[in-house]
Amino acid sequence: MTAQTADAGPPAAPPGTTSGSHPQRWLILAVICLAQLTVLLDNTILNVAVPSLSREMDATTADIQWMINAYSLVQSGLLLSAGSAADRYGRKKMLIAGLALFGVGSLIASVAQDAGQLIAARAGMGIGGALLMTTTLAVVVQIFDDAERTKAIGVWGAVSSLGFAAGPLIGGSLLEHFWWGSIFLINLPVALLGIVAVVWLVPESKNPTGDRPDLLGALLSTVGMTGVVFAIISGPEHGWTSTRVLLSAFVGVAVLAGFALWERHIPYPMLDMHFFRNRSFVGAITGGILVAFGMGGSLFLLTQHLQFVLGYDALDAGLRTAPLALVIVALNLTGVGARLLPKLGTPLTIVTGMGMLALGLALIAVLGVDGYGGMLLGLVVMGSGIAFAMPAMANAVMSAIPPEKAGVGAGVNGTLTECGNGLGVAVLGAVLNSRFGALLPAVAAGAGSLPAAVAAARTPEEREAVMDAFASGVETSQLVGAAAVFAGGVLAGLLLRRAERSSQTAPAA
Repeated sequence: MTAQTADAGPPAAPPGTTSGSHPQRWLILAVICLAQLTVLLDNTILNVAVPSLSREMDATTADIQWMINAYSLVQSGLLLSAGSAADRYGRKKMLIAGLALFGVGSLIASVAQDAGQLIAARAGMGIGGALLMTTTLAVVVQIFDDAERTKAIGVWGAVSSLGFAAGPLIGGSLLEHFWWGSIFLINLPVALLGIVAVVWLVPESKNPTGDRPDLLGALLSTVGMTGVVFAIISGPEHGWTSTRVLLSAFVGVAVLAGFALWERHIPYPMLDMHFFRNRSFVGAITGGILVAFGMGGSLFLLTQHLQFVLGYDALDAGLRTAPLALVIVALNLTGVGARLLPKLGTPLTIVTGMGMLALGLALIAVLGVDGYGGMLLGLVVMGSGIAFAMPAMANAVMSAIPPEKAGVGAGVNGTLTECGNGLGVAVLGAVLNSRFGALLPAVAAGAGSLPAAVAAARTPEEREAVMDAFASGVETSQLVGAAAVFAGGVLAGLLLRRAERSSQTAPAA
């Protein structure tokens, strides 16, 4: 894969290429990873502040839900459009704009006086987050050549994993010493440092062909993705057959279908639908969705498993999920996955990684029922699998996209990751609820949650039966997740292997 077209890159780089020997590429990577970490922390950091917000703002359950979801909803809906804007107008410009919007939104959030102000600030932060998530990966691809790109993407992916896992821990630590606004105010120095570093260090790059902006495509993709993600977010709360969820899902899918038709029939599409004829691209995004599915769903289940089944409080539960992120970070920072990729090849690396992720989920389901020891083993195996699979898949996605469309490629990668996370929570949560409801003793039949079922139980034996039903539901859902991830890994590996064989035989045809 060639690298990004640089308008103002290092002097040694000829037009149409980027120099892998950029003297400050690792420093640039550190800066954009710090920005990426801050963006991803805000996906989970607000969860620990829910009690404080409920008390100090007199926020309702619906208010809290929108405070949490406004950020991820806006971010998910705008990822494709943000990537397209970065390709057209310049990735450096969009990176600076993203940092500025994220910083301003964080400042407003930290001084918000009511729920409405905080929800609006979180939505503004989501716009900045969308720009940052797409441009950071595009810049990584721009400044690293083939020899180092996999390792750099591995570091970028490790920071992404760390962000999701560390949010509750950092948020809890801040709230022990400061008021709830501190979880947003801490973003300001990072945003300021990032803007200065990007202006000083990052070379500009953009699509040199000057395609006209696809405004209708941007609108359709934003509305469609927002509808789908809103349905995924709302499903567990309002029921999958509720009018709210079904209408949102229908609108989202219908608009995305219209987006696909529109993109196929215009000369300057935002997302070239012919990419989906590329087996490497399809295989990589299939694997990416299911890795995110397994990781998002497993973290959702792990939190409940640790608190409701094993009896840990929120902070202890967060600490005990940390090994998953630490393993991913350690393996990617040391370059283990990057060294493994050329030896095994992309298909086998992805199959191996996703097989380990599936095995880790199964180990947690089988060995983690009675204590943390078996769960720890599963977390280590899961983390190892994610560390091997994610950089290989991100590299495969970006390699299948033309260099001038790197922002769109990053937008596709980010969008599918967000959807995979949401689907993991939705599907595995539905399996948990179904199994739990089926096994409840008669006295607690119809209870919609574990606390409600425990409250309905009248004797110690009935309470134990309720806990056993919940533990069985968690185990079943984890095994379902393991099977889905393993099947997805095999499918992704087969598609990628067939793509490799096709490319090898093409010159002889």
